[in-house]
Amino acid sequence: MGRIFLSAGHGGFENGVADPGAIAGGTTEAQEMIQLRDLMVLELRSRSLEVLSIPDDLSESQTTFWINSRARAGDVAFEIHVGSFTNPSLRGATCFYIANNDQRQKQAEFLLLSMLRRVPQIPSRGAQPDTATGLGRLSFCRDIVPASLLMEVAYLTNPDDRSLLQSQRKNFAIGLAEGLAAWSRAIASGAPLDPVPIYPTINIRINGQVYGEQGILISNNAYIPVDLVDSLKADLSKIPQVRRVSYRGVVYVKAVELRDFDISVGWERDSRTVTLQSILKICKGTIDRIMGHGNTSELQLLTFLKAQNEAAIALYPDLPRIYREEGSVEGVNYDIAFCQMCLETNFLRFSGTVKPAQNNFGGLGGIGVGPEGATFTSARFGVRAQVQHLKAYASTEPVVQEILDPRFRFVTRGVAPLLSQLSGRWDADLTYGNRILAIVRQLYESASIL
Repeated sequence: MGRIFLSAGHGGFENGVADPGAIAGGTTEAQEMIQLRDLMVLELRSRSLEVLSIPDDLSESQTTFWINSRARAGDVAFEIHVGSFTNPSLRGATCFYIANNDQRQKQAEFLLLSMLRRVPQIPSRGAQPDTATGLGRLSFCRDIVPASLLMEVAYLTNPDDRSLLQSQRKNFAIGLAEGLAAWSRAIASGAPLDPVPIYPTINIRINGQVYGEQGILISNNAYIPVDLVDSLKADLSKIPQVRRVSYRGVVYVKAVELRDFDISVGWERDSRTVTLQSILKICKGTIDRIMGHGNTSELQLLTFLKAQNEAAIALYPDLPRIYREEGSVEGVNYDIAFCQMCLETNFLRFSGTVKPAQNNFGGLGGIGVGPEGATFTSARFGVRAQVQHLKAYASTEPVVQEILDPRFRFVTRGVAPLLSQLSGRWDADLTYGNRILAIVRQLYESASIL
């Protein structure tokens, strides 16, 4: 792999006189760039890259000779400066490249983007050809043998830029080191320079407390640092397919997939915050047990259903109340029965073979009927039959009301007390129970129960 020549602009002697570069705010360009360059050297060497730091007392022509006399194939050279102007409002970062070189322009854009994603507060002035400078050419871009770029990382004469440079020098160094590492690898291998992804940051709140580190948003999905996952006691080795990404040297995990570890995951759009709740407000171990009491109110069920399919309320406005009543009579968890209905009917859209007029909310089969399944004379009777079928699987207790479930007598009583045990029984899908449970969790999250 090639080496990286790294130069801090100014600081040497020009015509026998020390050249401090721009002077503003009680500091000089040379002082600021030497400090930044030294941090960049440490960052690059920590990545096992070979870096040659240009001596600070060399003039411009001596710097060119120093690099060219040592250059080898695959090397790159980079020099950092700050801008200065009489108008202190002028600010931003620019990366200069040799004019009329499309490849070098792309490399300049890449390097600039790499720094700005670490210090997004600095405005971008874009990649510019060296002919755009006051001199009409830059020696570092034209006279250096290796591929070379020159960047003005900020404006020293702008108070905001200067403050950022001094307070976030480490971030400047990391961003530039990341870009240089990728550029060096691309030059050495001849491969194209892949664009640097930029993901927006999001806030994280866990169990009501703001987390000290931020997450990222990828394709509208929240990702959180893997270290936070460890603190939640979630053993990712049990579910190796949980999606992970590496970004800025940190591994992130897709937050929504932590639901499999009994962690509630929500999203607050206005504050761009992903919320995590690791302590269940309902007793852990009963959430997937079919026999028991529901935890939601009629209003919470109605609100949840409306959020998924607003048209469903007009079609069946009393359905949440019916589920609570019928489930309570038989001792069946009405939250589970309601969520099973949501799965079977696609939140009352009835996108399968069952039609609304059948009042068949659980996908119940009949005896000697067609593929569309059983039909019931009212919504209440359809819910009652579904609840009875659940009780047949989950319990050996007698049914309280007259049996309306056409297949009740064919079920081996008590064989499936847990949702997961319905898989392959109620439906051939071996993930059937887990799919219902996922909806139960969504319901409880919407109701702030989880």
